Amino acid sequence: MKVVIANQTHSKYAEIICETIDNAAKIRGTGIAKRKPEYIVTKLENGNAVIALDGHKFAGFCYIELWEHGEFVANSGLIVHPNYRGIGLAKKIKETIFNLSRSKFPNAKVFSITTGLAVINMNSNLGYKPVTFSELTDDQSFWKGCKTCINYDILQRTQQKMCLCTGMLYDPSTKTSKNKVKKKVFQRLKKIKENIYLKKNNK
Repeated sequence: MKVVIANQTHSKYAEIICETIDNAAKIRGTGIAKRKPEYIVTKLENGNAVIALDGHKFAGFCYIELWEHGEFVANSGLIVHPNYRGIGLAKKIKETIFNLSRSKFPNAKVFSITTGLAVINMNSNLGYKPVTFSELTDDQSFWKGCKTCINYDILQRTQQKMCLCTGMLYDPSTKTSKNKVKKKVFQRLKKIKENIYLKKNNK
C-alpha cells in the first residue's frame, strides 16, 4: 500500500474516486459534496492531491482546495474505498495531505468541515481546533460546493452560520506564537541555570 502525491498519470482513477465519494454519501446519509471527474482530474494533474494505491488498485484519496487567494486551504474529499477501511488508511492519507498543504502553502489557514467523528479526531491530532463557520473562508465558491449535500437547506436557513458539520481550523500563526512563547521560556530557564552554575563556581 502506497500513499503518494498525485500527478497526471493518476487521472485514470477520477471516475472511481467520484463513484466512491458518491456511494459513501448515500450510505452515510450526511453531507459529502459531489465532485465531477473533470474537477478531480485537475487536482490530480496539478499535484494538489494524494492518492492511496494497492498496486494498481484504488484505495483512497484526498485533495487540496485554495480559497481567498491562498489565505485558506481546505483538505477535501477524504475517502477510502470500502475494501480498505479499518486499517488506518484514512489517518495516513489525512496526515499526508495535511503535510503537503503545509509544505506548499505554509502561511495558509487549513480548515475542514465534517460530520465524521473519525475525521474530527484526526484533525484534532494534527492541531486543528473547533471553530464557528464565521472563522472559515468567506469565499462563496466554497459554500456553493455544499449545494449537493442533503443538509444544504440547514446551512441556508441559518444564513451560513451553522450546519450539521463541525468547523475546524489549523492556524499556523497561532502555532508560531506558541512556539515563540515556549522558546522564550526555555531561554529564560537556561539563563537561570547558567547563573546558578556561575554562582556555585565563583564561591
